Amino acid sequence: MATVRYLVSDVELAIEFYTRHLGFALRQQFGPAMAILKRDDLTFWLAGPMASAARPMPDGRTPQPGGWNRIVIEVQDLPALAARMREAGVPFRNEIVDGPGGRQILCEDPSGNVVELFEPRA
Repeated sequence: MATVRYLVSDVELAIEFYTRHLGFALRQQFGPAMAILKRDDLTFWLAGPMASAARPMPDGRTPQPGGWNRIVIEVQDLPALAARMREAGVPFRNEIVDGPGGRQILCEDPSGNVVELFEPRA
């Protein structure tokens, strides 16, 4: 089992995105500050601006969502899923690309965090 934390701008929007599009289930919510989601063996913490994880560091830097680090969600029928998500207005950073192990595409959650959708080769 793994636990990952993403900083998000809006916990409610993030919950809706991950449960609607990617099959996560809401396990616990702490108002607008934080939520805990689950999908298979992944526990996923969504930390909003009011969460302790968003507090400034000693040097003054403030943790922000976004970047290029990402979680990878294995899916089936990647083209169909990507089409449904695009139709729902989900932004993508690229088109589907083929690699040695399968195909992938990068989408963004409502805060700009990257999620890699990956379909392994059969």
